[in-house]
Amino acid sequence: MIHLQPQNRKITFIKRKLFFSIVFLGFINATTVGEKTLPTNTITSPKLVAYNIPYLEKDFVGFKEALAFKESQGKYTAVNTFGYLGKYQFGKTTLLRFKIYNTKAFLNNPELQEKAFKALCKVNKWILRKDIQRCVGKTINGITISTSGILAAAHLSGARNVKKFLRSNGTLNFSDAYGSSIESYLKKFGGYDVSEIEPDRNARI
Repeated sequence: MIHLQPQNRKITFIKRKLFFSIVFLGFINATTVGEKTLPTNTITSPKLVAYNIPYLEKDFVGFKEALAFKESQGKYTAVNTFGYLGKYQFGKTTLLRFKIYNTKAFLNNPELQEKAFKALCKVNKWILRKDIQRCVGKTINGITISTSGILAAAHLSGARNVKKFLRSNGTLNFSDAYGSSIESYLKKFGGYDVSEIEPDRNARI
């Protein structure tokens, strides 16, 4: 048996201590790396996609933007296959009522389009004022009648066609060339607060 000198024993002890320290540090490092590379169950949010979907209140602004989205996807320069113009798809006859003669200039003037829509709502509310008083809150063909629904339907078909629908209790319906009906507009655009629109037979821009 070989007996180590005290000094040799000390050196051997230090070497062993160093060896175990290196092994221990290596193990810790390997564990840390493993933690960094292992997959986690963290839920990441998808990238934000701009769908341009309006989130609006049930007020007049919400009403007009919802209607505009249905009419033209909110595009001021839109012209459909029948020649209806702008964000709210005005017919040329309606524009003449408000002394708008230059359709190209109209398409390029968002402020004028907004004013024209508001003026038309005022005129329609005046034409339909008695029907609004009689019918709002009633149910026709399963649809609860509201002022905003009536104004939307008037924008689609004209106020006089809405009168016919309401006074016939829903038997005289109207649909445009794309299949949109008075009933669908009464339902889709019902329940908005359009009280800021005052009835005005002579509304101007």
